[in-house]
Amino acid sequence: MASTCNNSSSFKIILGSSSPARREILSDMGYEFTVMCADIDEKAIRREKPEELVKALAEAKANAVKLNLPHGCGQDQPTLLITSDQVMVSRGVIRERPRSTEEAREFIKAYSDDRAFAVNYVLVTNLSTGDRKGGWDIPEIIFRHIPDAFIEEVVKEEDMTCVAGGFKLTHPSASPFIKELVGTADSVRGLPRDLTEKLITESLEAQ
Repeated sequence: MASTCNNSSSFKIILGSSSPARREILSDMGYEFTVMCADIDEKAIRREKPEELVKALAEAKANAVKLNLPHGCGQDQPTLLITSDQVMVSRGVIRERPRSTEEAREFIKAYSDDRAFAVNYVLVTNLSTGDRKGGWDIPEIIFRHIPDAFIEEVVKEEDMTCVAGGFKLTHPSASPFIKELVGTADSVRGLPRDLTEKLITESLEAQ
């Protein structure tokens, strides 16, 4: 990855996310990029509908990153800022990153023998023009029964629960309890490739 606003390609990308999964997905897509983390209080931003919540959070992240960019960033060549957010929705309840072991346990129990939706919003801001392109991707995850003994083991591992929805669904130990995924693994991980690629293309075409 290059330093901020100093990529060598025909356009620059800044990923406004601290998520290792998002970094890995964007890198696997073949892009070089800079990482800048958005310092916002996510709990201060509330919306009733999950689609509106993830959109508002992605926009707030973009605004926060822009405040910390060097003056004139994006003037020498096209520069795209990618921000995104994800929540899980299960039994009609929005489930963000759990705040405690007890909350993680509650989340995972709710998935057992049920289904959930990973609601993603990706926002691409063209820092050269100010134009923004965004969109949603919402895969459905259908679960088998999740035994209590397994849940108790999972909630002991912060790496398994420190994600939106409180359960890292792409971990190998989770796969026996996922009956069906209607969507893609990268979307479950928090950065849908096809949507992100589409938004990047649209942002560059609008130059």
